[in-house]
Amino acid sequence: MAIVLALIIIISSLFLLRSLFTCLNNTWWTPITIQKMMKSQGIKGLPFTFPHGNTKVITAMRNQSMSQPMDTSHDIFPRIQPHVYSWIKTYGMNFINWHGSQAQLFVNEPELIKEILNNREGAYPKMDMEGYAKKLLGEALITNEGEKWATVRKLANHTFHSESLKNMIPEVSKSIGEMVEKWKDYEGKEIDVHKEFGLVTTQVISRTAFGSSYVEGKHIFEMVAKLTEITVRNIYKLCFPGTSWIIKTNDEIEAEKLEKAIKRAILDIVEKRKADVDKDADGFGTDYLGQLVKIANDFNEKKKITIEQMIDEIKAIYGAGHLTTTNLLSWTVFLLATNQEWQEKVREEVLELFGRETPTSDGIARLKTMNMVINESLRLYPPVITMTRKVEREIKLGNLTLPAKINIFISILALHHNEEIWGKDVHCFLPDRFANGVAKATKNNVAAFLPFGMGPRTCVGLNFTTNEAKIALSMILQRYKLSLSSNYVHFPADVFILTPKKGVQVILRKV
Repeated sequence: MAIVLALIIIISSLFLLRSLFTCLNNTWWTPITIQKMMKSQGIKGLPFTFPHGNTKVITAMRNQSMSQPMDTSHDIFPRIQPHVYSWIKTYGMNFINWHGSQAQLFVNEPELIKEILNNREGAYPKMDMEGYAKKLLGEALITNEGEKWATVRKLANHTFHSESLKNMIPEVSKSIGEMVEKWKDYEGKEIDVHKEFGLVTTQVISRTAFGSSYVEGKHIFEMVAKLTEITVRNIYKLCFPGTSWIIKTNDEIEAEKLEKAIKRAILDIVEKRKADVDKDADGFGTDYLGQLVKIANDFNEKKKITIEQMIDEIKAIYGAGHLTTTNLLSWTVFLLATNQEWQEKVREEVLELFGRETPTSDGIARLKTMNMVINESLRLYPPVITMTRKVEREIKLGNLTLPAKINIFISILALHHNEEIWGKDVHCFLPDRFANGVAKATKNNVAAFLPFGMGPRTCVGLNFTTNEAKIALSMILQRYKLSLSSNYVHFPADVFILTPKKGVQVILRKV
């Protein structure tokens, strides 16, 4: 008995020592090794500190920079990403940063970014999602790799491109038309267009992707918004392994409840669609929801996706599917309201192409001036401000040798506000810079303008978002002249998407 007890103690001690060694290796030795390796190649940054890395420094900088409104200036990079702005100045275009013990390499040189995003050797997959981000994004098109990604990407390409987009125009126009009709009550008065766009883009997504009304999915939009808010609030907070088993924070409890409630609500919508199968000659329907339900119920295991992936794809569309367009429209109206000459140029183009009639797909494609304005809006105020990848295996990137398992961060704001690329007028609203296309505007730095990414992972909603924005802006400018209200407060904020936190208040005057 004594021998058995001794063996148990020895085995337990060895297990404990092994666990301790693994913990020390992952949280101290590996970060120190990576830091030395990168420093030897000229990549510097704030030193790694155990256990938080640089997260507390970043949180303090962000809290200070975004605590108050700013002057009506487009120089927002130091405000939104103060750590990136500061460390580029201190350490150069590429630097290393620490999220706890996880190395984050910030890459801000267009040529290196191009190599990463093209990902020809498959060495730069999407970064793993953890914690709140995992609950919010799950295993969706935004985060997946390999076959999981390829299956849904093919479906999404079909749903949101070419002829499918043309077929969506009547539904998009109907939603926008209902909004501008309601605006008659605000003629000569102030209206917060950011709130208006938030409602209309959810209506558009509901009608085009889910074949329903906003009212039917309203509770899902609201729950996804709450989960997004929790995710943003905790983005620089570390969750140490095992602690959530001991005590959960209020945010962790709320996030788990929301995740389960969203899942139940989506499954209710899916079951409703399944119940309508016999009534629909096209099976589950030709919209995005119908196609997702179809491949989740496919008999061919190779083509099939799991129920969990289907739920995550639907959840992602409910969230990201409208936020990007909402903020693109909000910032573009802000820019047009403060640049009346460009507002008049775009209005003239719209009236020349459509008169007072509803925009057509052919006309939308010919809106050159509006396209320039939208591109400049996306440059100054890109909805998504950062892209992430991870390094799958040790690999050469330019002259650098990158170790496996580090994460790569690409600051879209750093690129879009880089004076060397765009010139000394980088913080000015000058749509003409896009008059001859993106290549000329970026001096052939194709990876310098990335509002929707590039390469094989270019955002599938690019055409849908820009077309919806063009329809909305056309129908608004046909009817109204926009001027910025004296009550407007310039408060750009990083709320998962680059958002005008205090809204965009404009005065509507009938044209």
